[in-house]
Amino acid sequence: MATLTDLAHDERSARILLSLIGAPNDAATGRLLTRIGAVELIALTESSTDIPGMDQVAAAVWRDRPRAHGSVDRLTVLLAESERFRVLTPDDAEWPDTLSDLGERAPYVLWAKGNTALLTRDSSERVTITGSRAATAYGVHVTEEIADQLVRADRVIVAGGAYGVEASAHRAALARNGSTIAVLAAGVDRPYPAGHTVLIDRIASQGLVISEVPPGHAPTRQRFIDRSRILAAISGTSVVVEAGARSGTLHTAREALALGRAVGAVPGPVTSAASTGTNRLLQDGQAQVITSGSDVVRLLDAMLAPVHPAPDLNITRLAQARPVATFRGL
Repeated sequence: MATLTDLAHDERSARILLSLIGAPNDAATGRLLTRIGAVELIALTESSTDIPGMDQVAAAVWRDRPRAHGSVDRLTVLLAESERFRVLTPDDAEWPDTLSDLGERAPYVLWAKGNTALLTRDSSERVTITGSRAATAYGVHVTEEIADQLVRADRVIVAGGAYGVEASAHRAALARNGSTIAVLAAGVDRPYPAGHTVLIDRIASQGLVISEVPPGHAPTRQRFIDRSRILAAISGTSVVVEAGARSGTLHTAREALALGRAVGAVPGPVTSAASTGTNRLLQDGQAQVITSGSDVVRLLDAMLAPVHPAPDLNITRLAQARPVATFRGL
């Protein structure tokens, strides 16, 4: 009878298998992966030996996770199906080096559709734009203006493909025949939201669609939260256009700050609930004022030097803390 260990015959296949059975953004798994590699990690799931850094209870819980993802036969089929997709691992030239800043929380693999060469560009050439899904006319207009100016400055627009601000950023880049990357919280073969199927297909054709979530998987609230760290890590800076006081998009800003990235925010009317979160970022000194694409370019140019996580911020603790954001309309 085949085992998981039989399927993980090299580091690449083991990482793909881990993507299928493991929990993303899991520091415990990440520590093991860094320490012993993916092949040995998969072998540990089927052994009874002690797991470094875990007591017996934690080890038992960790070993139970693969069982929730089906039989070995089912995983064999999924691995075979994965050959239809482009899969990037840290050994590939297109793997974004800046993901290593996530340390133990780095993705196991990236599933991709489109131009993966966009990931080889310097992080100072990529900017993440995010904001409210229920964007106001003001938010949409400002987003389109900033994204258009950034594309003309030969920058790559990164967003999550959601309604509102993110969709406006993608569309502005496409309209200018620029480069854009969509980071999904679902499989790359499962465009989400469904209303953006055509848009995400266009991004895959003209730019790039990536996800740490395997094909066929639907988004969940936790996957949206996990996705925030990737949005923050692959770009030189993150810009929040509109965000309510408890908007989930603020999680991307927090992740960027923890990674030592620059964060920008577009000020909004004090009477607009859609700008409460962005105005607070500015008020608290956590973000730079963004009024145009030129402001963003200045932030990106300042990130040309290698970036590292801020020493006084614990990224793992940030990820494990209860999120204050509430996601609406996902």
